Amino acid sequence: MSDSVRENVRRYYAERARTSSSCCEPVVTSCCEPSVVSCCGPEALYPADLLTGLPEEALLSLGCGNPLVGADLKPGETVLDLGSGGGLDCFLAVRQVGPTGRVIGVDMTPEMVERATTAARQLGLSNVEFRLGYLEDLPVEDESVDVVISNCVINLSPDKPRVFREMFRVLKPGGRVSIADMVSKGPLPQSLRESPEAWNACIGGALEMEEYVHALEEAGFTEVEIRTVNTPPLSTLPEGTVFSALITARKP
Repeated sequence: MSDSVRENVRRYYAERARTSSSCCEPVVTSCCEPSVVSCCGPEALYPADLLTGLPEEALLSLGCGNPLVGADLKPGETVLDLGSGGGLDCFLAVRQVGPTGRVIGVDMTPEMVERATTAARQLGLSNVEFRLGYLEDLPVEDESVDVVISNCVINLSPDKPRVFREMFRVLKPGGRVSIADMVSKGPLPQSLRESPEAWNACIGGALEMEEYVHALEEAGFTEVEIRTVNTPPLSTLPEGTVFSALITARKP
């Protein structure tokens, strides 16, 4: 199933890159299906002043949160964005790490890499680069980055434990993680797990909260924390809800 999931996701997001359409498509729910609590579109996720001056190519938003909120970026740091898409989070991150810092985006969709590279060229940025590759096999050197960020992409991977191991590999000791992702409170129906449309919509591949924490800890991470983003408190969400979460962790 993993190869078919990956290829279906790649085709879907290649079309998003070509048409500039976002992930905000209607999701029909009933009492027999999980509800979805999320938001997308850059205006919904970021303060308006942060988007000023960015080219149109960079404003394609397929995210469910703002991973920079939990990243605590500092001047001079190296940041890796998993599933960088049109490059929006990379361009926001480079403002925080400054001219002495560096930002690397990795995406498996050539159309997205081309779009982000064009935007970086328009902005005249020499310390932001975009690489074609899979999250499960990152084209990044061992212990070479300070911070890993990602925005609503890891849920699309058919092998999340491998993604987490790769994150651990590329981070320097003491490095940290800040991920916006879709997470499930409780189990999802198998029909959703097997639906290509549900995977593309960031629902079918969403891990349960406990699974997410356990998988990160199994990869070696500590201080793992999950909290809701732009949603009601976690305790009030019903079982079967797929919600936007901010996940933070640290490499010892």
